Amino acid sequence: MSSLSTGEAVVSRSITLLVQRARQLERRRWRQLVWLQGGARQCEALAVALWQAQAWHSPLWIGKGAPVQPAMKANQAIHWLGSEHQLVVVNAHDHAGGFNPDALGAIGGTLTAGGLLLLITPDDWGREPDPDYVRIADAPWQWSDLTARYLARLAAQLKASERIIRWVPGALPRLGRLVATPPIMQKPEDADCITLDQAAAVRALVGLKRRRPLVITADRGRGKSAALGIACVRLLQQQRTSRVIVTAPRLAAVEAVFERVVALCPDGNRATPERFTFTNGAELLFVAPDALGEHLASGTLGGDGSYLMVDEAAALPPALLAQWLAAFPRLAFATTVHGYEGSGRGFALRFRHVLDVQTPDWKALTLNTPVRWQAADPLETTLNQLLLLNAPLPTTKEALSRPSASYAVPRDELAQNEAALAPLFGLLVQSHYRTTPSDLRQLLDGPGMRLRVIGQQQRPQAVLVTREEGGFATDLADQVARGERRPQGHLMAQSLAAHAGCRGALTARWRRVVRIACHPGWRRQGLGGRLLSDDRQQAADQGVMLYGATFGADAGLLRFWRAEGFRTVRLGVTREPSSGEFAIMVASALNPAGEKVLDALSERFVALLPNLLAFELARLPAEVVSLVISELPEQPLTAVEWQDIDDVATAHRSPSLARSSLQALAREASRWPLSATGQSAHQQLAAWAFQNQPLADAPSVSVRALREAVRTLWAQQPLPPAARDR
Repeated sequence: MSSLSTGEAVVSRSITLLVQRARQLERRRWRQLVWLQGGARQCEALAVALWQAQAWHSPLWIGKGAPVQPAMKANQAIHWLGSEHQLVVVNAHDHAGGFNPDALGAIGGTLTAGGLLLLITPDDWGREPDPDYVRIADAPWQWSDLTARYLARLAAQLKASERIIRWVPGALPRLGRLVATPPIMQKPEDADCITLDQAAAVRALVGLKRRRPLVITADRGRGKSAALGIACVRLLQQQRTSRVIVTAPRLAAVEAVFERVVALCPDGNRATPERFTFTNGAELLFVAPDALGEHLASGTLGGDGSYLMVDEAAALPPALLAQWLAAFPRLAFATTVHGYEGSGRGFALRFRHVLDVQTPDWKALTLNTPVRWQAADPLETTLNQLLLLNAPLPTTKEALSRPSASYAVPRDELAQNEAALAPLFGLLVQSHYRTTPSDLRQLLDGPGMRLRVIGQQQRPQAVLVTREEGGFATDLADQVARGERRPQGHLMAQSLAAHAGCRGALTARWRRVVRIACHPGWRRQGLGGRLLSDDRQQAADQGVMLYGATFGADAGLLRFWRAEGFRTVRLGVTREPSSGEFAIMVASALNPAGEKVLDALSERFVALLPNLLAFELARLPAEVVSLVISELPEQPLTAVEWQDIDDVATAHRSPSLARSSLQALAREASRWPLSATGQSAHQQLAAWAFQNQPLADAPSVSVRALREAVRTLWAQQPLPPAARDR
C-alpha cells in the first residue's frame, strides 16, 4: 500500500471514528470538543472532510478564509447567540485570525446534543501571541511583541484534559472514554417546555404578582430566554395585558425570546426586529435600556398593569434595574449565572439588597437542568475550565482570616498557578456586571496591566487591577486632541485629550484602575482604600504622574472615589446603550507635574459643567448632580443672593427669577454637612436649579415643593450669614 493510500486510510478511519463518537454523544445528549493541532492546510483539509462526512445540522465555520459555507469571522460570533448547530469549526490558526476567546464563549452554548466543537490550532500553540492579540495591543505595542501566557495556559489545560478528543494530522484521534450515561431526563407536562425547571419558570412568569418581582438565574443553555418567550405568549394571548416590554443590553440577547414567540404564534406578525403583534392586537416590544429610561421619564411606558421582562440583567447596572422596580408593578429579571452574556453571581450579590428594600416579597428561581444537552456534558465542563466561566469565589469562611498587607502579583506566576488564578478571577467576575472571556486574556497578557491583592494566594479578599496609560509624544498628543489620530488603547488619557482638548492628559503618565473588587465578606472594611493607597504610593515612586478611574455615574461609586481624594475631570454626554448610565472620570495627582495637569483638567470641567447640566446632562440623576456641583469653585453667598433665597423660601418670589441665586445655594450646600432630609432637599434643588427638572408634574405643586426644599437647606446652613443677623 502506497504512503498516499495509507494517509487516505488514516483520514477515512479518523472521520469514521469521529462520526461514531458524535452518534454516541447524541444518545447521551452530550457534546464534546475536538482539538485538532497541526499545520494549517492539513488541519483545514481534515476539518472539511469531517464537515462533508454526513449531513450535520446547521454546521458553521468560524475564521477568516473559510473553505466552506456558512462561515463567519470570529468577531461576528455574538450574532449567533440563540442559534443551534451540530458541528462548529473554530479555526484559530494565524492566517484565520487567531483565537478569539469571546467567540468560543459565545458559540459554545449553541452546540446541540451530539455536537462536536472542532478547535484548530498550530502545533506549537501558546509559544507566541496570535493576530487576535491586536485587540489588546495598546499603542505603541505591536501584537507580536506581547506575551502569550493566556494561550500557553489554554494549551496546557487541553493537553491535561481527559474530556476532549485530541487529533493530529497523520494519526487517529484519541477519543478517550466517556463517563457513565446520565439518567434519562424527566419530561414536564407542559408540552411547550423541555425541562421541569423551564415549566416552573413559565408558571412563575405567567403568575407574576404586583410588587413581587421574579429573579431567574441559570447557567447557559438552561432555556431561560425560551421560558420568557413562552410566558409572553400566554400573557398576551390570554389578554392579561395588551403589551409586554422586554429589555436587555442589546436586541440580539432577546432573539431567543422572539424566536420562541414566532414559533408558538405563526399567525402573528413580527413587524420589526423589535416588535411582534398578535392577532388580538396585543404586542411584544423590545426597548433598549437607555430608551426605556427616556420613556419612563416622559411617562409613555410603565405604570399600573404594565409588565417588564429583563433578560441578561447581570449586564445592566443595579441602579438602572432599581429604577424599573419602581416603574413596573409586574417585573421579572433573568440572567446567566456566568458566561459570555454577563456575571450573574455579582448581580445576585449586589442587587439582592435593593430587592429586599424596595420589594421584600420578591421571589427567586434557578434553572439547573440543561435544555440542549444533558447534565455532565463534556463540552460545558471543558469550556468552563478553559475560559474560567465558573471561576470560584472563596467562601466567606475561607476569606475571613485577618487581612494581610497588600502585595503585587506577578502575572508570570499567576498564569502558571491555576489554584491562585481561578479564585482571583472569580472575585473580579462577581464584582462587575460585564465580564467576557477575553477579560482573562487581557488580565494575563495586556500591556501595562498590574495586579495588587490583599489576602492569601488562593483566598483573595480584595484585588485591584490597573493599566498604564499616556506618555505620548507632544506632536502625537496634539494630533489626538485635534481629532486627527486615535491610537489604540489609553482609554482615559485619550478621552481627556480628545474631549477636553488637554494635550497634557496624553503626555502625562497615568495609572488607571480597571477593576477593584472586594469579597462580600469584607466589604465596607476599608480594603479597597488600602489597595488604592498602597498602589498610588508605588505608582508615585515609579514616576507616574496621575492616577484615575472611569465608571458609570453612580452616586455610591462617586462617593467612594471622592472619599479617596479623587476629583471629577469628565462626564460623558450620552448614556451608554448597554447600561443606560453616563460615564464619569475621576483622577488624583501623584506629583507636582501631575497636579498641574489635574488643575487644567478640573478647570475645563467646571467651566463646562453648568452648561452641560442644562443641556446634554439634563437627565443625569439628581443624586449625582448634587455631588458633582461640589467641584464648582467655592464662593460665599452674597447678601443679595441670600435675600433672593429668603424671598423664595418665605415669600412669593418666582424661583425662576432667582435661579442664579438658587444655583449658588445648591453649589455651596453641596459642601455642607446635611441630614438625610437635607440631602434629599439638596438633590431636588440641584436638579431644578441646574437641569430645570420640575419637582412635580403640576407647576404649582412643583413650586411649593421647591420652596420647601429651599427652606430645609436654609435651616441647615452651618454658619448663619450676616444678612440673617440684621
